[in-house]
Amino acid sequence: MHQGFRLREATAEDADILADVHTRARTAYYTAGGMTEEELADPSAWGQRRAAWARVLATSSRTTLVAEDANGTVDGLLTAGPPHHEDLDASTSYELYQIGVLPHAWGRGVGGALHREFVTLAAAAGCAEGVLECWTSNTRAQGFYARNGWRPDGARRPGPLDHDYVRLRLKLVPHSS
Repeated sequence: MHQGFRLREATAEDADILADVHTRARTAYYTAGGMTEEELADPSAWGQRRAAWARVLATSSRTTLVAEDANGTVDGLLTAGPPHHEDLDASTSYELYQIGVLPHAWGRGVGGALHREFVTLAAAAGCAEGVLECWTSNTRAQGFYARNGWRPDGARRPGPLDHDYVRLRLKLVPHSS
């Protein structure tokens, strides 16, 4: 148990919860980046995210964790696994697909604990680096990742509101045997 919360492996029964946390966390950062809530409120989008999480939970190559408070309420999530990018080698790179933390839990150590767990997972996979994509207008996440040692590698792809996603990398410290 961390500071009032615990991390656990997500199960198929968590698909609704993951879709909810994902929706609420992304709404916070996209609206902070200038997107209107109306653009994010499409009801069919929640169903699509729920279906996507069900597929993620059925995929053995990914690890998905949730952070629960003392009452069992999920305040955050992490999903990670082999890189999506064709220019990266899965034997050396491990991708952080998402850390999502609900706004009411910001500053409570949830994101930090999930990030430390990602580093542990990447090291256990024998990888020398972590990789992720972050929306340039998500300044809160940009700062979080920079404080944790992530650096841009120059790769970009188009994102919403003409703000790109940038790829960040984290050099992992090799563990001695």
